Amino acid sequence: MAQKLAAGWAALYGTLALVWSVTGHGFPYGPGGTRSETSPLRALPAEVGAPLFAGVLLLAAVLLLIMSGGRPVPRPARIAMLTYLGVVVTALLVVIPDTSLLTLTGYLPILIIGLPFGWPPDIDYSTVFTWTLANQAFAVIGGVLLARAVLRWQFATSGACEDCGRPALRGTGSWARWATYVAAVIPLLYAATRFAWLLGIPVGLTEDTLRELRESGAVWAGSGLGAFAVVGAILTLGLVQRWGEVFPSWMPGLAGKRVPIRLATVPATLVAIFVMSASVAFYADPVFFDTLTSDTVAVAPMLAWPIWSVALGTATLGYYLRRRPACRKCGPGDTTPGLVSRPQAGAY
Repeated sequence: MAQKLAAGWAALYGTLALVWSVTGHGFPYGPGGTRSETSPLRALPAEVGAPLFAGVLLLAAVLLLIMSGGRPVPRPARIAMLTYLGVVVTALLVVIPDTSLLTLTGYLPILIIGLPFGWPPDIDYSTVFTWTLANQAFAVIGGVLLARAVLRWQFATSGACEDCGRPALRGTGSWARWATYVAAVIPLLYAATRFAWLLGIPVGLTEDTLRELRESGAVWAGSGLGAFAVVGAILTLGLVQRWGEVFPSWMPGLAGKRVPIRLATVPATLVAIFVMSASVAFYADPVFFDTLTSDTVAVAPMLAWPIWSVALGTATLGYYLRRRPACRKCGPGDTTPGLVSRPQAGAY
């Protein structure tokens, strides 16, 4: 089922890319795409990109349908299929998106809260929610679907449980705790510089640049992203804390109840993806390195974003492995003790 769903997505997007190829309109990336200056695909012309998207995605759909058939695949073909689809998943998750999804995630609370009050002022939502952004979000959805389909097929064809991955995916150790701490510290470094600017401290900036930011109100936007980073860091710590498994007593109506696993793993996984895609976009932008030499302290925290992404993804995996319930297919699986506690499967 997972392979057929992913194949349907790939066929749909591949067909849409064919329409772009035939009509010459609609290709959302390349020189004509929004925020193309930060995209790794900024130099990809539509006459090349659209047919390339179509061919790659339609072939991916065919391979996924082969996977869904359940027939044995020779080892060389199996390796080739996994490699090809792995590259497609990587492109969908961290190459096609630029910094837009992470930026929107950070600013979304401000946009939602400020909308009834007309704040931020003079904002044009048509420049925020664009055709390019919609395609990037759709690409991430497809990347997740393909990754899930390929992973389940890999498990099923290697002797592991298709649903839970046991025994290939086993319990966690201290690596999950350390990954969580790393994933919590890095965004705090970014937040510290933005809060310093709000307080008038020119960390990594000249006095003139800071004055311009304060006069334009941009420091408030930066502090909003800083606040989002702090909240994210605190929530990240919940991946190894008791309150990340059981709602604390100060939450009316939820106190003492189990935290649904996906309530933690889905947002954390998406943020890890968005951070890595933004990192790829930064590293692919020559202007970023020019800024690094002139505003080193201000930009330096973003150099660690790839580490943040990997650490957050690792911490999220550790949280999932520690809390996953007994599998309906293969039974209770491993009983490796968790870092905090291992709740009973019936609690989910």
